[in-house]
Amino acid sequence: MLVLIKGSGDLASGIALRLFHAGFDIAMTEIAAPLSVRRTVCFSRAVYEGSAVAEDVTAVLVNDEAGMREQCHPSDSRAKKKIAIFIDPEAAIVGKLKPAVLVDAIMAKRNTGTAITDAPLVIGVGPGFRAGHDCHAVIETRRGHTLGRVITEGSALPNTGIPGDIGGYTVERLLRSPAEGVFEALASIGDTVKKGDVVAIVRSAQGEISGSLGEISIKAGIDGILRGILPSGITVTKGMKAGDIDPRAEFQHCFTVSDKALAIGGAVLEAILRFST
Repeated sequence: MLVLIKGSGDLASGIALRLFHAGFDIAMTEIAAPLSVRRTVCFSRAVYEGSAVAEDVTAVLVNDEAGMREQCHPSDSRAKKKIAIFIDPEAAIVGKLKPAVLVDAIMAKRNTGTAITDAPLVIGVGPGFRAGHDCHAVIETRRGHTLGRVITEGSALPNTGIPGDIGGYTVERLLRSPAEGVFEALASIGDTVKKGDVVAIVRSAQGEISGSLGEISIKAGIDGILRGILPSGITVTKGMKAGDIDPRAEFQHCFTVSDKALAIGGAVLEAILRFST
């Protein structure tokens, strides 16, 4: 059974990983310049590098159906299957692949064009979808008692704009761009950082800013380990999420999908099984 997932960021990749392990064939769509922060566990990295490994699963960038068959479903039974990544912001490939299940995991906090008629089973992840209207089921993504619930009537809880609590920190653990410009990372995922450390800079397109020659520092707000950061060279806007510091400082957390992503992935699997029986 083919499952097509719109998006390939950290939550979408957690869904893909869980479904792939359950035996489903997986294809994913992505924009031409992904902005995933937790890149070590995001299949979106394949857009830049041609392939990406998250835990024990590999995704490869393909151009069309033939490329997906050749690279992801090898005729040699000894070769491992892979996940296919299409650069396809509009998800036009849906009409060609005709997946049994479509999962919208773009996490735009709104429906960007998914319809309940796009596949026999359509699942919306997070706020912005209404079960029975634009999809068959919605998955709750807000941390807390209802995380991972399968909603068959109504919508997920609205977005609060406040990130989930990790180690007692919410907004403090995020790095955000202070201005529009070109992002340059000065630290790598897995690095230990202290509050006040400069972990990145933004080269502003506006020229000189307060004598800084257009270079604006992004500093760590807490002590911890850098769990995610944008790649250098990305054009950012003011306020854009650019990094994530984990105060628990567990190195392995940087290279494994999160508890939240696994919970949501399990919920998508539940929805598929519920609607398939």
